[in-house]
Amino acid sequence: MKRTLIALSTLLMLGATSAFANEVVGQKNKTFTVAELTIKKGDTVDFLNEDPFFHNVFSLSDAKLFDLGSFPQGESRSVTFEEAGDVEVECAIHPNMQMTIHVVE
Repeated sequence: MKRTLIALSTLLMLGATSAFANEVVGQKNKTFTVAELTIKKGDTVDFLNEDPFFHNVFSLSDAKLFDLGSFPQGESRSVTFEEAGDVEVECAIHPNMQMTIHVVE
């Protein structure tokens, strides 16, 4: 009985921690590696700089306002999206870099 409870507790903890996804969006050749991404509320997106120069990732969208600052090649910065809606993401250094994240319930 005790082993069953421990196993059940472990499964519940694993299920709780895996309920949210972690997506990676690269920044390569002065562009985001995807133009659009659909995620669920509570998911996290890692922005990975794959270029040999700095990028800055930000959004002024009502669904998620953020500015990750400037970061060099090989580094990433993360954002968790708690609200549903469309989030327009840009790079402050390279104005042609744009993408949309659709956050759904």
